[in-house]
Amino acid sequence: MEIQDGAGRREMLLQITKGVITMHSLKMFYTASYEVTNFPEFVIVGMVDDFQIDYYDSNTKRVEPRQDWMNKVTDDDADFWEWLTERAVVAQHVFKVNLDNLKRRFNQTGGVHIVQVMYGCEWDDETGDVNGYDQYGYDGEDFIVLDTKTMTWVAAQQQAVFIKQEWNKDKAELEDLKNYYTNECPDWLKKYVNYGRSSLMRTNLPTVSLLQKTPSSRVTCHATGFYPNRATMFWRKDGEELHKDVDKGEILPNHDGSFQISADLQLPSDDWGKYDCVFQLSGVKEDIVTKLDKREIKTNYGKTSMRSDEREDLTVTVLFEGLGVQGCSNRTEVSDESSIKVSKSQKTLHLLAISGCGPFRDCTNLGGVHLDVVL
Repeated sequence: MEIQDGAGRREMLLQITKGVITMHSLKMFYTASYEVTNFPEFVIVGMVDDFQIDYYDSNTKRVEPRQDWMNKVTDDDADFWEWLTERAVVAQHVFKVNLDNLKRRFNQTGGVHIVQVMYGCEWDDETGDVNGYDQYGYDGEDFIVLDTKTMTWVAAQQQAVFIKQEWNKDKAELEDLKNYYTNECPDWLKKYVNYGRSSLMRTNLPTVSLLQKTPSSRVTCHATGFYPNRATMFWRKDGEELHKDVDKGEILPNHDGSFQISADLQLPSDDWGKYDCVFQLSGVKEDIVTKLDKREIKTNYGKTSMRSDEREDLTVTVLFEGLGVQGCSNRTEVSDESSIKVSKSQKTLHLLAISGCGPFRDCTNLGGVHLDVVL
């Protein structure tokens, strides 16, 4: 069944929508940077189902919640945010050392350099399946990745081979990582999803518009304001999906937690009536279909002009995803030129830096995010 875009579409869809959001995710992004102007040297960003839940940077030196419902975590631990801030400050120092180590390993001195890490887990609340991920990047390139199926590290660059070999030797640490990604991380994800259920489990339908700069330019089908971000958009001709002369954009975040997507079509001057744009949202049975009609195109030429609020919708909010190198210790050891020295105490304490277990806390009482090893 298809619902044609137009008056009453949203009301009709709200009545027939069946929200089925089963896959949830917890993602942590760390970024350590060198000589990047107007940007903090160290940033931490936490995300649940693509909602930013917390934030830390080297300027504010404080972890702060980014969703009101994240304050519920203090029901279990009143000083959670203070404790997390202490761990983040320690991690900030270690990340600086890690960045220095990588610059030396790549024989670099000055210039802009960035270390990134993304790690976290996914949980399907219908099947119970969980999956983890842990990956490092340096200066925009993959560096080393944890294969969570085999629990082995895989080097993406020659400079990471030695690190891979050392990390793969530590079976105890790999076992800790396995427990984190199969148990601890999903447990915290479930707790966070429960905190923010009213926001995370909602379904928002988009506003769909047809846009064109000039009569000879591509026609853009643009949908904005939808949630969740599991959606797709494509062009059809005579009911068949088109691949030629179509440029599909990525799903991008809006400032309010919703998402936007677009698809461009380069079409002949005739046969406009044969084309339509289709938007599909996870959990919604019916497609939103927008017929290609010259009268409906919003443009900055001719009589129709794009309103300022519509132009705002097209402004993409780019999240600089803070990733980073993981590791912290009471005493950080800087490796020599030929190797990266990793001690068990560093890795273990690094697990404690932002996660909830260790000598300072009981794993069963507090947790959240995980860090594994220092470079």
